[in-house]
Amino acid sequence: MVVFDDFWTNVSRYPRYFITIILGIFFFLFEWLKPLLKRPVTAIAIVALLVSGAIFVSLTLRAMLGLSPV
Repeated sequence: MVVFDDFWTNVSRYPRYFITIILGIFFFLFEWLKPLLKRPVTAIAIVALLVSGAIFVSLTLRAMLGLSPV
C-alpha cells in the first residue's frame, strides 16, 4: 500500500500550493499598488473601486442565489 500512501501525501500538498499561489498574487498586487497609495487622490480612487467592486459582487451573488429580494 505504499502507492496509496504516496497518493494521499501528494493530494494533501495541493491546499498548500493553492494558498501559496493566492498569497503570491495578493503580495504582487499590493506591491504594484503601494506607490499609487502614496497620493491621496489615487488612494481614494483605489479604495472606492475596491468597495464598489465588493458591493457589485455581493449584489450579483444575492440576485443569482435568490437570498433576498434585490
